[in-house]
Amino acid sequence: MKVYVGNLSKQVTDAQLSDLATPFGTLASASVATDRASGESRGFGFLEYNNADEARAAITGLDGRDVQGQALKVSEARSKKDNARP
Repeated sequence: MKVYVGNLSKQVTDAQLSDLATPFGTLASASVATDRASGESRGFGFLEYNNADEARAAITGLDGRDVQGQALKVSEARSKKDNARP
């Protein structure tokens, strides 16, 4: 199950995001989205868990948590198809 993590500080790295998420279960991946041109963080990232219960625990445990002065916004990730505008 893929989890969206928004409102990340621009300084958060993939490794730090992984460290935040591992207490909730075994991660398949953790990545911060970056701008292709500059390489800077876009302020959000994704976690992927093989176990849906662990992913839901991460959503509950991380949503609203203060990380580097910013409250995280965490939810189940939507597919690109779901995000498409009509």
